[in-house]
Amino acid sequence: MTTHPNRRTILSGIAAGAVCTIANPALLRADTLGEKINIACCGIGGRGADVIRGLHATGLVNVVALCDTHLGSPQTAAILNMFPNARTFRDFRKMFDQMEKEFVAVSIGTPDFSHFPIAMRSMAAGKHIYCEKPMGHSFHQIQLMMNAEKTYKVSAQMGNQGHSGQGYFQFETWVKAGIIKDVTKITAFMNSPRRWHGKAFGDYLPEQPIPEGLDFDTWLATAVPHPYNQAYMVGEWRSWYDFGNGALGDWGAHIFDNAHQFLKLGLPTVVESTYMNGFSPVIYPQNATLKFSFPKRGKLPPLELTWYEGQQNFPPLPDNFGTSVVDPNIPPPTSGVIETKKLAPGKVIYGDGLIFKGGSHASELEIIGGERQKDVMAHLPEVPMSPSDHFLNFVRACKGEEKCRSSFAVAGPLCQAMALGIIAQRLNTKVVFDPVKKKIVNNDMADALLRGTPPRKEWEQYYKL
Repeated sequence: MTTHPNRRTILSGIAAGAVCTIANPALLRADTLGEKINIACCGIGGRGADVIRGLHATGLVNVVALCDTHLGSPQTAAILNMFPNARTFRDFRKMFDQMEKEFVAVSIGTPDFSHFPIAMRSMAAGKHIYCEKPMGHSFHQIQLMMNAEKTYKVSAQMGNQGHSGQGYFQFETWVKAGIIKDVTKITAFMNSPRRWHGKAFGDYLPEQPIPEGLDFDTWLATAVPHPYNQAYMVGEWRSWYDFGNGALGDWGAHIFDNAHQFLKLGLPTVVESTYMNGFSPVIYPQNATLKFSFPKRGKLPPLELTWYEGQQNFPPLPDNFGTSVVDPNIPPPTSGVIETKKLAPGKVIYGDGLIFKGGSHASELEIIGGERQKDVMAHLPEVPMSPSDHFLNFVRACKGEEKCRSSFAVAGPLCQAMALGIIAQRLNTKVVFDPVKKKIVNNDMADALLRGTPPRKEWEQYYKL
């Protein structure tokens, strides 16, 4: 029988030496560069499979456990074949019950809504975690995950892999050198096809028979319960408000993550849905525009970030924008295509005397205008090379050799800003947010969405760890 620990039982296990973070730090903090760590992997198809391959490619991990609610499905076959000696599970809780002492890190490549309980159980047990973006499904979940990272003193990396690429180091260098300064406006856009484009649903879907081998009850985790329907599965979950975080949650963390960190954006005070086409109460819209207003931060001026999504909702661009900036290392999307002949995902940044254009992930910025352009282009500083990709950065952090570049302390406020955008989008309204009280002050329904839907009773414990 699967046990369902609360915070007291987990902490008592730590005190007894059952959890290695405190009882035996040497198990987690290897001093030898070549020493491998044992990792358990949750979600082994789709993007989860890519994460596992990326971690394995470091040469510094032993994959000892594989967990997927539809173990044996076609999507899981490649990873199962790749690691035939790993123990297999359909329920991460049983994995922890049976072999918690045998791994020190966990990868989470499951749907957006199920990141939270796996991450909380892992961190409370002292495990380091690599968690795909966005961190959690609701503002409140993200806050609890940030708190847990700090409380349990683990290394936690969000999987926006561009945060370890050259675009990251360029942005940091250019901010320090005063090239990027006094930014007041960012235009960010994702106009490629998404799974829900061309679909119209006014309600959730009727029940269908659950496929053999799928543990659908565990798949639902802390999400709003719905009867099984295949249109929720294998990436389709991203289309639905109750399961996914849409285009913004999927791509915002790849497009404006560096700006968010190095311009110290924090949380917006206003997010407004300024345009929408194809509104639905259950799935994300066909086209939408959101305007985020970030207040003054010390000497940094207020900043307006406008987000454009949808195949017919192109942003206004400078006349000399030219062709899109595309990082050749971007992994293929789970559906649709990145149409580079049109407008690939990216951004335009308007700073003091300079205009920059950029793409997503690790792509570097290009200076395309402004009265300072000639002077700055003649004296560009050298940008350091990345010492490790995102996976190696995480593994080295587990071993005490580096710090996670996209730790939850860094990624959490970015994800919370996007969560506020999704609330404005879901209600097609304007939300006014108090970043001190962490409340939406102009709309009670929007404020309630900060916490998300209350979980089923057996999943409440993960909010208390």
